[in-house]
Amino acid sequence: VQLVESGGGLVQAGGSLRLSCVVSGRTFSRYDIAWFRRGSGEDRQFVAAVSAMGGRTQYADSVKGRFTTSRDSAEKMVFLQMNSLQPEDTAVYYCAATAAGLRTSTNWKSYRRWGQGTQVTVSS
Repeated sequence: VQLVESGGGLVQAGGSLRLSCVVSGRTFSRYDIAWFRRGSGEDRQFVAAVSAMGGRTQYADSVKGRFTTSRDSAEKMVFLQMNSLQPEDTAVYYCAATAAGLRTSTNWKSYRRWGQGTQVTVSS
């Protein structure tokens, strides 16, 4: 499976962006998909995850109520809608895939497939 993100950019604080992740391969429905981000000089940070069949989502406390992740099985895409963006959300955002499990993982080490990342910059 391969993943390609898009949708990053520069936005003012309070604005919104929608990231997309195209997942190639024939087994889209077998993968949990997560979003991580890495700010300058920081470790990879869990942002959100959606289960293989889309029935479960999980969010980092820092983005709850502002970010929403979803998936479109027909298009083999996963989305991250980001609202009320703040400067501290500035980072490179990655989507990542792992085989479906009983629960989605927030640990980046659980994910074997990664996209190239897309830059999100929020100005104050």
